[in-house]
Amino acid sequence: MWEELWTGPQAAMWDDSFVPAVAMFVTCCCTILSGKASAWMAQEARHLSDRLGLTPQGMAALGWALPDQVGAPAAVVPLRGV
Repeated sequence: MWEELWTGPQAAMWDDSFVPAVAMFVTCCCTILSGKASAWMAQEARHLSDRLGLTPQGMAALGWALPDQVGAPAAVVPLRGV
């Protein structure tokens, strides 16, 4: 999951300061999928997914968009100045 996130389109917008948030997201998701998570951990995973731009709502809040073109490189583009 770690490698998949860091090679995904949103990762083009992340710098080293995102490492702890991505690590926490991976930890939360793995714990949730193992069936050992509490409700607060599921809530934290939802919040982190938005803050990392992994959801449509999160991307909109960050001002990011994926290219609309078929065959376009997978990258996130800022909708407004960063």
